Amino acid sequence: MTRNTPRDGTPRDGPAVERLTVSVYRIPTDLPGGDATLTWDATTLVLVEVTAAGVTGLGYTYGSPATAAVVEQTLSDLVVGQDAFDVPAANDRMSRALRNAGRPGVAAGSVSAVDTALWDLKARLLDLPLVRLLGAARDEVAVYGSGGLTTYDDAQLERQLRGWTGQGIDRVKIKVAESWGREEARDLQRTALARRVVGDTAELYVDANGGYTRKQAVRVAAATAGLGVTWLEEPVSSDDLSGLRDVRHAVTADVAAGEYGYDLPYFARMATAGAVDCLQADVSRCGGITVWLRAAAVAEGLGLHISGHCAPHLHAHVAAAVPNTRHLEWFHDHVRIETMLFHGVLDPSGGTVAPGASGEPGHGVTVNRTVADRYRTA
Repeated sequence: MTRNTPRDGTPRDGPAVERLTVSVYRIPTDLPGGDATLTWDATTLVLVEVTAAGVTGLGYTYGSPATAAVVEQTLSDLVVGQDAFDVPAANDRMSRALRNAGRPGVAAGSVSAVDTALWDLKARLLDLPLVRLLGAARDEVAVYGSGGLTTYDDAQLERQLRGWTGQGIDRVKIKVAESWGREEARDLQRTALARRVVGDTAELYVDANGGYTRKQAVRVAAATAGLGVTWLEEPVSSDDLSGLRDVRHAVTADVAAGEYGYDLPYFARMATAGAVDCLQADVSRCGGITVWLRAAAVAEGLGLHISGHCAPHLHAHVAAAVPNTRHLEWFHDHVRIETMLFHGVLDPSGGTVAPGASGEPGHGVTVNRTVADRYRTA
């Protein structure tokens, strides 16, 4: 391995990062998308690729196209020329550089995409599946089918639910709190429909995306308890830690939140507040694999599980590397996009995925250029 000297003057033993590129893709939804508080008709994926010693790793995030500008204008120079093996050092440099620009939100997504690309690069340079590099805690990771958007009619909801159960996925989640909680009766009707479709033995989850008030969340949870709803996600805003805690203490379902965590202190505050039973973290938002692993350790230290939010092919390997992973979200929109844009996607048949089983290095996915180029906007 060629020895190199980064800009800080400290010699390293790994290859230097030679190039970083970023591209943006906009993919229309297959059906109108919507949850409790937002609607959308397309999803943007920002892809980062980093190259060292002729090997390329990739990472990505879902969010604003502005993410690409942060990568190009601020982060690229902090990575190119640096040791490809020292991923936590790169993560720290990037995070510090964004102090005045504003670390949460778009900037955090940019760090996440670069960090994940660097971990993928390192694993590929070592010719290891990423889970082998990180160290496996399990061979398989449970998944749950996620979608059930509030914009779906009953037939569309039923078709999606049957698609998951037909694959042997026995955990499913639908959206509730339609129109900021103003369609409570329809929420209950759709939840009852979901239970009839998936049967008595499947786990049934609901996600309010912060659309309910505290007492409304408790009331809905009580009404759906008889339907076997065991997971209540963001019953109130994830910024309302005391509200989450109040709901958690009042309901039998597990309360989950954390998908909007952009740094480690966010997860520490949520976990230590007693606000959740299961901490969610998103590799594509929280600061990448580096921070996701730390968030998992925070959760484990407090006796909590962690669940991977969306972007399933970014989460699979890291989720298999920690002992307190509960499951990862097999989100319809992202699964559809990742299946379109990438080769090497995972098979969730039976309700689990087995990252690293193929022996492919890194996280195992590569860009399907023929398809991806159709949706590239920058």
